[in-house]
Amino acid sequence: MRSLLQQRTFLDDDFLLEGKMARALYHEVASGLPIIDYHSHLPAKEIAQDRRFENLAELWLEGDHYKWRAMRANGVDEVFCTGNADPYDKFLAYCRSMPCFLRNPLYHWSHLELERLFGIDCRIDEGSAPAIWETANARLAEPAMSARGILRHFNVEVVCSTDDPTDPLDHHVAANASGSLPKCLPTFRPDGALGIRDPDTFAAWLAALSRVSGVTINSLDTLEQALGTRHEQFHAAGCRLSDHGLEQCFGGNPDRAKAAEALDRALAGETIDQQAFRDYASHLMVFFGMLDAEKGWTKQLHLGAHRNVNTTRVGQLGRDTGFDSIGDFPQARGLGAYLDHLESLGALPRTILYNLNPADNYLFASIAGNFQDGSIPGKVQFGAGWWFLDQKEGIEWQLNALSNLGLLSRFVGMLTDSRSFLSFPRHEYFRRIFCNLLGNDVDKGLLPDDFELLARLVRDVCYHNAKNYFRFDAA
Repeated sequence: MRSLLQQRTFLDDDFLLEGKMARALYHEVASGLPIIDYHSHLPAKEIAQDRRFENLAELWLEGDHYKWRAMRANGVDEVFCTGNADPYDKFLAYCRSMPCFLRNPLYHWSHLELERLFGIDCRIDEGSAPAIWETANARLAEPAMSARGILRHFNVEVVCSTDDPTDPLDHHVAANASGSLPKCLPTFRPDGALGIRDPDTFAAWLAALSRVSGVTINSLDTLEQALGTRHEQFHAAGCRLSDHGLEQCFGGNPDRAKAAEALDRALAGETIDQQAFRDYASHLMVFFGMLDAEKGWTKQLHLGAHRNVNTTRVGQLGRDTGFDSIGDFPQARGLGAYLDHLESLGALPRTILYNLNPADNYLFASIAGNFQDGSIPGKVQFGAGWWFLDQKEGIEWQLNALSNLGLLSRFVGMLTDSRSFLSFPRHEYFRRIFCNLLGNDVDKGLLPDDFELLARLVRDVCYHNAKNYFRFDAA
């Protein structure tokens, strides 16, 4: 059984590394760098409580909508994805599907995940599944294989969760009480504040915000007071980033009076039309930008997801279960106008722009260049390939667009955007792709054959830029 698990797969030491310089940059520079995972969806509670995983299915498949989508596409019944099937049967269904995932990034990721955490280096399929299950579960029983132990194993220095303003912060405080690494820091994601077109959900969200902030919310003034209170509390808990998941940005010069009127109507239970929503949302987004700028935070804008497309399945299974896709929303005018308005107020914070539609790569990279002011290197970033674009081709597209229209040398690098403690090999995946891109340019005569020059670039993009940009240690 052990000999089966120690057979070398196609993922050898030089996986994705095509030339001498690429291999040197990865093995001698990138591979040993710590990880700053500045955008993830890991539960802070599980880090604080140092969760132990009963079996590989819990660790590998729980909450991972990438895997669920692929399994469904392979004809696997929902009971083995989000359902109540036995954990081993879920695991076996995934392994049985693996040979059908050829050329899907999950084929690479899944093999990397098992090899990097458990030392399991064999093809994943139905035949190897029993030995994989036995070996991984035995390792998970070891004292070091807890949630925090897994983060340490992957050399994670900082992990930032994604948190609603109504979420508790005690788990982050508890996770960081010892002062040891890794740090677990919150990220302020106030998308719920924009939900005025869904009266029941919005009313429940306002009630929760009122409870945690201690502010009775009955107007725009009191809503802003409550949000400002939570923003301050997030900062005290170590938060240094905000995040917004929007179809597109709301541009223009917002009218506070119209925003207040729209909220008053929503509080009275009235239906809010699209124009009233835009009046309200555009004002709040400027308000959030001003809060971030005042505290020296970084604002993340995740734009372009077409969410909850299969309404029947979302109704059955809930949100974030794998029924979202790339959207084709217009981006240029709204995004440019939003950043411009914050700039005119002297309140444009550090900002990272993520697009989900690859057609917008050059658009986003060019917009970022409009708002570099010389005060901060790479103040406005064209962010890493996100979601459907965090595979090899999408990563290369993002790196090339950034290189052509901006400064690759100031890029803050990769993130997981993941709900899985096993997803950290995606940083390795990125680093190998990045080093290979540089090495190939050297081989083609497009970059100098200067190891030290390129090594500095690799260190910065894979670690130092993020550490310096986010200022997690700033008061």
